[in-house]
Amino acid sequence: MARGGFSRRDFEREPARRVFAGEIRESRIHFREGDDEKSPTYVLLPTGERCNRVFLVGTLTEKKKQGDQNLFYRARVIDPTGTFFVMAGSYQPEAMQQIARIEPPAFVAVVGKPNVYETPDGAVLVSVRCESVTPVDKDTRDRWVIDCAKATLDRIDALGTTPDGERAVQEYRTDPALFRKLVYEALSQLSL
Repeated sequence: MARGGFSRRDFEREPARRVFAGEIRESRIHFREGDDEKSPTYVLLPTGERCNRVFLVGTLTEKKKQGDQNLFYRARVIDPTGTFFVMAGSYQPEAMQQIARIEPPAFVAVVGKPNVYETPDGAVLVSVRCESVTPVDKDTRDRWVIDCAKATLDRIDALGTTPDGERAVQEYRTDPALFRKLVYEALSQLSL
């Protein structure tokens, strides 16, 4: 235990989960762990793992600067399974500057926090609040697709065997075959 009663572990960030856009798009369950205002919030993935940070790689196809006093960037990043909507504002100044410097189309690696929200008409959307955005090459994108495919298959294999996996089965009624097909389609788009 370090001075002041905090251990180093208290300040470690949770690892970012590799998730395809096709799975994050299906996420609906968003919850806070604990009663404290600063308790971490999570998105429960349909394949049964909680995440409060995601790592994604895809093609930045569009970016838009918005706001007058509170500027932020909204961007579209596409992976082989669909679209991520990412954003960075004044609370993420480095990520906002990184997006400003990148001209689409470009492969990018993004680390950020997923947020689930409901629109007034009842639609549920997921966006990612960026912590970092980095230009990458095609080989890095392809390696990410392979790593993300493995992570997704590992979650599918463990579905229902953990408390989060059991909750995912109950809440989403996850059909593992749909996510195996998603993985197959992502891998089939690679030209290795």
